[in-house]
Amino acid sequence: MPRFNPREVLQFAVAIEQNGEKFYREAGPRLEDARARELFLRLAREEVGHEQLFSRLLAKMEDLELDVRHSDDYLAYLRAYVDNVAFRHEAARAELEKVMDRESAIRFAMQREQDSVQFYTELRELVPEAERGAIDEIIAEERSHFLSLSKLLEAS
Repeated sequence: MPRFNPREVLQFAVAIEQNGEKFYREAGPRLEDARARELFLRLAREEVGHEQLFSRLLAKMEDLELDVRHSDDYLAYLRAYVDNVAFRHEAARAELEKVMDRESAIRFAMQREQDSVQFYTELRELVPEAERGAIDEIIAEERSHFLSLSKLLEAS
């Protein structure tokens, strides 16, 4: 059975939240719509809370032995996912430069929230069962972020 260090995956989660916070904090002031600006700043604060939770989990983690379904390919998948899909500061900054209006900023944020939900759903399987409730809460909050952004988009 392969050994796996879930600390690395939790470090990915910390980075996703840090980069999400940076995106919202930088994109918010660029939006003319006060409701959109306010939502982006609230989401930035919530991403900080998520980052803190993942940092606490990270501090508690030890190497775990995973079951058969968690192979080296699985870790490679998670790495590729983070590298290519989830909030990355460089990608977010490049996208931010393309964000010229409220709708494009909201749509970009909605996609990143969906990406985060997918990643955290995968991550949930790697943490000890006692910690899964915390991951479930973050998944629910990320879904709530998506819904808030969707409602804001509909209010256009």
